[in-house]
Amino acid sequence: MSRGGGDGQRLFIGGEWVAPDVGSYEVVNPADESVVGLAPEASRAQVEEAARAAAEAFGPWSRTAPQERAAILDRAADVIQREFEPWAELARAETGAPTGIARGMQVGVGVARFRRYARGALEPVERGLPPQVTEAGPMGRASVLGALEVRQPVGVVTCITSYNNPWANPAGKVAPALAMGNTVVVKPAPQDPLSVFRMAEALAEAGIPPGVVNVVSGRAVEVGEAAVDSPHVDMVSFTGSTAVGRRIAEVCGRSMKRQLMELGGKGAAVVFEDADLDAAVTGIGTTFSFYSGQICTAPTRVIVHRSVYAELVQRLTGYLAFMTVGDPAVKGTLVGPVISAAHRDRVESYVELGRKEGARVAFGGERPVVGEGRGFYVAPTLLVDCAPGMRVVREEIFGPVVVVVPFDGGEDEAVALADDSDYGLISYVWSGDAARAFRVARRLRSGGVGVNTVGRNMEAPFGGFKQSGVGRDVGSYALHAYSEVQSIVWAG
Repeated sequence: MSRGGGDGQRLFIGGEWVAPDVGSYEVVNPADESVVGLAPEASRAQVEEAARAAAEAFGPWSRTAPQERAAILDRAADVIQREFEPWAELARAETGAPTGIARGMQVGVGVARFRRYARGALEPVERGLPPQVTEAGPMGRASVLGALEVRQPVGVVTCITSYNNPWANPAGKVAPALAMGNTVVVKPAPQDPLSVFRMAEALAEAGIPPGVVNVVSGRAVEVGEAAVDSPHVDMVSFTGSTAVGRRIAEVCGRSMKRQLMELGGKGAAVVFEDADLDAAVTGIGTTFSFYSGQICTAPTRVIVHRSVYAELVQRLTGYLAFMTVGDPAVKGTLVGPVISAAHRDRVESYVELGRKEGARVAFGGERPVVGEGRGFYVAPTLLVDCAPGMRVVREEIFGPVVVVVPFDGGEDEAVALADDSDYGLISYVWSGDAARAFRVARRLRSGGVGVNTVGRNMEAPFGGFKQSGVGRDVGSYALHAYSEVQSIVWAG
């Protein structure tokens, strides 16, 4: 079985590697603008073929023993682990992530998620409910009614993945969907699709039956549209911008397709006067180093008490002085490029907008020159003296830019400022008073809250309030997301 050829990567449809109808396009390395490889451009007909293959495979796969599904996911993890080095190199080249991020946070997390949902395939899908005694009446004789809650697979799931992590994000969709007995059509982001085809290779080698996993890629809008509106698709799992999420939701609504949406974020980091400022700065600083700020969970909107405002700004500025921007392949690089020239221009336009709105650039703001001047680099930038109404405070920038807003009052003002956003994915609270930190966390309209940490518990539900998404995944919640609940009732 060959995945490629002289014309580049092939599509994966119905268990076969298929030449794309519309040719190929170049995948560009954001670090130096070199060509990483050729990605296939699928036609609408080929996307429909992939969805049809998934629909035909659904019946047999959904009836496969959980132990067999678990074994396939485990074997896929084995293959990814075996190919760890070259596939991490590919992820680094496609995304511009520094080597450590590509290894640990991308491919490494991909392996871990396949392992987790190999176990997840064995989790119980049935739960007995308390019996109900009914009196004789118009509905029949007196009886004791038993009831069972059963989780059933949804069917064919289209997984549309984000460009910032071509391993963790697709694995977090594909592995739990397969574990629950669904079949999938994966539409990777056009900027870095090659890693997702390596994932398909691993699953094929692991023995996934034909049609259970299909991967179609392309830059054309119609590729994504076909993956959403196909009548063979029962559910769409999407990670990306809120604007695109809205359009997908409209299409899904026409035929009541199920949805799981992880959308934009503008994470509020509330820093009280009694906070451990070193810990707060280290947490906030992850915005600059993780994916060059291209992560929706980043604490990009700092809301700090006026009494420690100047000190926090000083410490953040000092922290930034050690954030080495450079070639992600070079040891010691902490901040690599953003994904494309267009996105670099967008991030830089927000920095300029911040200046015009009255924010002060405390650090960064100028385009760094790396090597021979090629690549899509953005300087880690700190915007201070910001006001709540500024667009740089309200809109998702999705780059290595942090804005700082002071507040003078107590918890009520801090919560009001944090919640003054269209988004509500993950927020953060730093305080030396644990009771206050947890009290404030409970008040925030956010799907997740980190208390004195930016760490995540990978069994905790993940998803957003407001325009940050619909539904929850991660851990067992992902298994639930890719299932329907059926009730079975019987007379005892």
